[in-house]
Amino acid sequence: MNEKEKMINGEFYNPLADEQLVADREMAKYLCHKYNSYSPTCELERDVLIKEIFAKTGEKIWVEQNFFCDYGYNIEVGENFYVNHNCVILDCAKVTFGDNVFIGPNCGFYTPIHPLDVKTRNTMVERALPIKVGNNVWFGGNVTVLAGVTIADNAVIGAGSVVVKDIPANVVAMGNPCKPVREIEQ
Repeated sequence: MNEKEKMINGEFYNPLADEQLVADREMAKYLCHKYNSYSPTCELERDVLIKEIFAKTGEKIWVEQNFFCDYGYNIEVGENFYVNHNCVILDCAKVTFGDNVFIGPNCGFYTPIHPLDVKTRNTMVERALPIKVGNNVWFGGNVTVLAGVTIADNAVIGAGSVVVKDIPANVVAMGNPCKPVREIEQ
């Protein structure tokens, strides 16, 4: 099994030891750089390019500049998807967003996990776990979502939160660590 296959399967892998992974990251960085360099008035060009970066999208999506990702091919977004400025998605594992997801500025979604043991960590291995976001989810600014987290439908994540565990449907959740503080009546 090569390093890319290990990455996709959630096993420990070395992202620097596989020429294909290095090339994939370089291409994603190139495409993000190109995307971020477009004039804000180049809406059509931006729309075409972001849909090239992501694996799957709805028709109506909007991603403000600047945007950064590791691979792009592990990102799937639904219809009516909005991302504000300075979003980072480290998509070593799949990152899936449902329909009607709105992401505030300076948010990060990080799938990699590094070993706690210093000797192992210094070998440059890591593994990645997916992030799944349901429909109708709103993220305030400066939210961090870590590997392996699922956020269910209709949740609101308060600004500055660090999401380390799953968040149930129909709740306002906030804090570090992020946890539900109240239910949302539909």
